[in-house]
Amino acid sequence: MRKGITQAISDFVDFMREHGSRNHPYFPYYFLIVISFIVFVIGTNVFVELSGEISGSVLREYDTKVTDFVTSFRSPELNNFFQFVTDLGDLYAYIVVTTIVALFFFFKLRNKRFIFQLVGVVILSALANIALKRAFNRARPTIEHLVVVKTLSYPSGHAMSAMAFYGFLTYLIFQIKMKRWLRAILAFIFISLIILIGLSRIYLGVHFPSDVAGGFIAGLIWVAFCIVLFNIIALLRLRKRRRDGTYEVEENLEE
Repeated sequence: MRKGITQAISDFVDFMREHGSRNHPYFPYYFLIVISFIVFVIGTNVFVELSGEISGSVLREYDTKVTDFVTSFRSPELNNFFQFVTDLGDLYAYIVVTTIVALFFFFKLRNKRFIFQLVGVVILSALANIALKRAFNRARPTIEHLVVVKTLSYPSGHAMSAMAFYGFLTYLIFQIKMKRWLRAILAFIFISLIILIGLSRIYLGVHFPSDVAGGFIAGLIWVAFCIVLFNIIALLRLRKRRRDGTYEVEENLEE
């Protein structure tokens, strides 16, 4: 057992010496795979720990305090604002944004792969959320709801989908060439949307804070898993093209 572990560590060190250089053509893939896998493992452990506490008194007290604080700011103006924000995490908003992004990827970047990846991430994330809700079977908060809801509570579907969709969009903008100021603005917008959509569910009284936290973590786990999967597939394709002598450098158009 000890010899096996020692050999595995030795093989990993040798592998990183050979492929870990920034100048190595496979380095970006290895880097993203390793980092995303670490996020996936840590996120999974945190989600399991959080899920084990959803019926506990400590988490219930935390949920109550945070909910009371957030809902204390309710006003007609903020009601309208957060109802609009929460709509940005609904199906129709994703259809609109996905259509705009798909047109950009197809006509500007000539890249259909990103379109399929984005659609796959959000659809499978929604299906996973349905399964998780049924597994945990947690009822909604009993405070006044400012929007109509019919499904179960944990984890928040809006928070999970927002993290999966806008989180993956954030990842994609770092995979294409664009001006730094534009990338920074887009990243800020996407991250802000994730946070605001999650916050809106607490403000509107339809989710516990722990529901939102669970949704964020589950969405992040899904994004990390997809990044690992997509980069492994891209790496295998790249290695095959190089072996076949058909390797061509793919360059994205710079804005």
